[in-house]
Amino acid sequence: MKRSKQIIVVCHCLLNANAKIHPLANYAGIKEEVILPYLKQGAGIVQLPCPETSYLGMNRWGMTVEQYDNPGYVNHCRRILEPSLAEIQAFHSAGYEILCVIGVDGSPSCGVNQTCTGFSGGEISSMETLAPQIEALKLVNGQGVFIREFKALLDQRNISLTFIGVDEEAI
Repeated sequence: MKRSKQIIVVCHCLLNANAKIHPLANYAGIKEEVILPYLKQGAGIVQLPCPETSYLGMNRWGMTVEQYDNPGYVNHCRRILEPSLAEIQAFHSAGYEILCVIGVDGSPSCGVNQTCTGFSGGEISSMETLAPQIEALKLVNGQGVFIREFKALLDQRNISLTFIGVDEEAI
């Protein structure tokens, strides 16, 4: 048997930058420098679904963790994670080594160590209302909504995994 029995779990956009909002995709398709080392050692991949694309589509705006942290989005994340959780549970139960979960730091959904915050509410109808919103945006320590819910669902299944946050700007 030639299989490595090693798996990585990867947030969607690291394997498909096309899911990112315009203009945040700073690579063509796959974030190779993150993924290739695992592939070279023989690891397989479980690609998580993109919660933002499946929730709001491709014409969405960039948003903050406060905007996504609502019951509708949380329920959406939990629902779309079920097939991936079943797959991860199957690998875990069969004795496969799940090396890590790779998220995207800075993301309001998939941030592992950092997320984007700063939305204070209200309508953005002019430069006077837009400028304060832009100035309030910042990276803070914390998890994105999707990663937080993923961890909670893994905990319910007694599966403990290592989470790695990729800073796409640093690589």
